[in-house]
Amino acid sequence: MDVPAFPRLAGHPLRWRLLTELAGGDLRVRELVARVGQPQNLVSYHLRLLRDGGLVTTTRSAHDARDTYYHLDLSRCATELTATASALHPALTTAAPDLVTGPASVLFVCTGNSARSPIAEALLRHRTAGAVTVLSAGVRPKPRVHPHTARLLRESFGIDDTPAETRHLNTLTGRRFDHVITLCDRARENCPDFGGRARHWSLPDPGDDYAAFTRTAAEIDTRVHHLLKEQLR
Repeated sequence: MDVPAFPRLAGHPLRWRLLTELAGGDLRVRELVARVGQPQNLVSYHLRLLRDGGLVTTTRSAHDARDTYYHLDLSRCATELTATASALHPALTTAAPDLVTGPASVLFVCTGNSARSPIAEALLRHRTAGAVTVLSAGVRPKPRVHPHTARLLRESFGIDDTPAETRHLNTLTGRRFDHVITLCDRARENCPDFGGRARHWSLPDPGDDYAAFTRTAAEIDTRVHHLLKEQLR
């Protein structure tokens, strides 16, 4: 019997280390090199294998087009892990419960605070029924939240209380958050330290295209879903 793909890919010590680093958020090659302490050519080789295996994807940085962010596809990993467990014994496949125990505070940051970060704020608050204190802000906020944001949250998720006004990051100076998540590459480069754990989700600006809003919201909801499997406190 053939060994399932996931343990063959993830079983290598360096590839496993890369996966665990990317599990915390999107990272660039030089950041992964620094974290794992291995040469860049070796890291790039194993990242290519993980990409070819569908476990890791890439996006070009919106802040600096010379950079590429690597992203761990946690949904694909979950599917592969389930298949691996099932191949060993069908009784081993169980769904992981949400682990939010609170109290926890989360800050989502993007550039304009008009689309990505308010969508993330609304979805996390919705998924936790208010158990987590969650805010969003922008490093250069636009005058108002994009109208597609409220429309999408209402039509796709049944959320009706999207705020119309944006929030500047400066208004939160002095606050501390347990988790600070940047959702665009420019925001990552300009986000101050709010304490707690910082992570990055490299997501493109949906612009004014409603279809792009739909795709972005689906990706954010997936990431929020996986965030809730962690011990948020």
